[in-house]
Amino acid sequence: MTLPRTVRRTVLTAALLSVSALTVSSSAVAEPAARAAAPAAAQAAPLPPACQEALLETLDKFPVVDFTVPDKAENALLGEVLGLSEADQAGFTQAGCAAWNTWATDNGQAVAADLDTRYRNAAAPDCNKFAKSSIATIKKYAPNVPAATRDLEALAKKVWKSAMEKLAAEATNADCRTAYNGVKAGW
Repeated sequence: MTLPRTVRRTVLTAALLSVSALTVSSSAVAEPAARAAAPAAAQAAPLPPACQEALLETLDKFPVVDFTVPDKAENALLGEVLGLSEADQAGFTQAGCAAWNTWATDNGQAVAADLDTRYRNAAAPDCNKFAKSSIATIKKYAPNVPAATRDLEALAKKVWKSAMEKLAAEATNADCRTAYNGVKAGW
């Protein structure tokens, strides 16, 4: 597995650990600037086995068909995950990731179907479809995620909020700016 794919799965898992709202293509390659933004993340201590499992298998547990993450959003989320401090990374615990893995296995199909439906029904452009469908699905499923994942959820919220703030500030399209501003508070 190449570093960009591992990093993409980290982005996905950080966002999904709260409820699996951000499913991205594992075949895309991260922008070099985003990878270079936080070299400390690449030197972090090894993740617990359950967290490694989450990184490797989360995409398979949420088989979305239509839901997509725009490249700019994906890169913003990637940059935020790469920028997590060592203290933040300590939130990736064996117990939390194990609870996440069980929940994702049990609920992945339903979450994916919900994401797809909301994405199809949301108004264009894609940034709005992504933002609206993501936050609505997160809000629907977050209360059902096990308590053992709360540290992971806190990381996901931090990543989400920072990424949405940056996307809103940098958006050249007024609809995208409105969409990202509308969901940056999180869940």
